[in-house]
Amino acid sequence: MPLTNDRDTHRSDLTLVTDPVAASTRIFGGSIVMLDASGNAVPGATATGLVPRGISQEHVDNSAGSAGEKNVRSRRGVFCLTNDGSVTRTDIGGQAYVVDDETVANSDGTGTRSALGKIIDVDAKGVWVEIA
Repeated sequence: MPLTNDRDTHRSDLTLVTDPVAASTRIFGGSIVMLDASGNAVPGATATGLVPRGISQEHVDNSAGSAGEKNVRSRRGVFCLTNDGSVTRTDIGGQAYVVDDETVANSDGTGTRSALGKIIDVDAKGVWVEIA
């Protein structure tokens, strides 16, 4: 039904999110954070079916814990990540794929990598990826 009056539409930038950490998992500050099939945070890795979450804002060691025993805060936005050597300026606007917890590539590695986000820029520092 269309509006007939002003509406107070709630919003959130959701730039900082908190997720339970998977069992037996350690996440380093500044690393790529993904969600596994159970919705638990895991470090970026060459794997399929992972959902991008952001960049870890802290070091969380849940290596001796069960799933959800600890939480990790991740920030969404644009970040400079390590280039595996495959990403060039012609990839700007395309998809970045996770190689490990700090590295991205320009392909899904023949169906072995999860997508991370949009390639915004490529320079001498690395690959700038928007994780949204």
